[in-house]
Formats: sequence, C-alpha cells, structure tokens
Amino acid sequence: MDPSEVEFLAEKEFVKIIPNFSLDKIYLIGGDLGPFNPGLPVDVPVWLALNLKQRQKCRILPLEWMDVEKLEEIRELERKEDAFTPAPSPYYMELTKLLLNHASDNIPKADEIRTLVKDIWDTRIAKLRLSADSFIRQQEAHAQLDNLTLMEINTIREFLLDSLNCMYKLRSNLQPGSTKGQFV
Repeated sequence: MDPSEVEFLAEKEFVKIIPNFSLDKIYLIGGDLGPFNPGLPVDVPVWLALNLKQRQKCRILPLEWMDVEKLEEIRELERKEDAFTPAPSPYYMELTKLLLNHASDNIPKADEIRTLVKDIWDTRIAKLRLSADSFIRQQEAHAQLDNLTLMEINTIREFLLDSLNCMYKLRSNLQPGSTKGQFV
C-alpha cells in the first residue's frame, strides 16, 4: 500500500461543514448525507467536504483534535513515553495535510497546527526507527504494533520486510546439515 492509498482511506473520515446552500438528503452507497441547510453544521466525508470547499459551497470546521493546546499535550506525552501513545486520529497526518492544503483559511492557527503535527510525526517515526533497530538487533520473530497508524506502518514496512527476509535467509543457512549457501 502506498501513501496515496492511505490518503484515499483517510478521505472517508467524516468532518463537519457549514454549507451555504440547500439540498435534501443525498443517498450514496456509503450512506445517506444531509440534509444540507445554510448555516447548519452537517457531517460529511472529507472527500465531499474538500470538493464543496473547492467550489466555495461550504466552510470546513476543524476536527476536534486540531487544536493547538490539545496537540501540544499530545506532543509532550509522546516525547515522555517510551511506548507509542494513541494517535490523535488514525489518519492524523493525512487529514492534516488534506485539510491544511485545501482549507487552511477555515482552520484557526493552521501554521501552528501543521508544525505541531509534524513534530508529533517526527517523534513517532524516530521511536519507530529505534523500535525497528532494537527488533532487528534482538533477532525477534514478531512485533506488536500498538497505537501505530497505517501511514506510520507503511513508512517502515519495506525496511522491516527486507530485514526479516535477510534474517530468515541467514537463519536458514545456519541450520545444522544445511548445504544452502555453503561453499563446497
């Protein structure tokens, strides 16, 4: 799975919008949306919110966790803890990128939020790299990936798979009676 596929999954998350148009309930395969009344908040998937925003048909409200104080708390907790703390959202990085790239005028303190989310991401990725390094040094056979997001796992996936494949090949060559990889 590449980052664009993870972003596609993130676009299915719901956000609140304030429409500036009227429309009855719309019936989609993924569920019913609406009704849309000017000035009344309604929950819609991110993909629809961004589409309406681009057509200047709505204002997107910031997600609950997209608050400077909350993100500062999350960042500090992430820095203090050795283990991964729960992410603000399963798609926090993708949603931040999407919403701040397309609707930063609707998000108060957008630049601070972008910086805080990047700090949280960098801290989590550094922890992930240290965990992967420890995992490989100790020649573990499995790992527990609690509180990691899909994008974080996707970031280190190729490295871990290649490392595990190399470890498997080395272990199978060291088995007694094995002639694979031995010089004759």
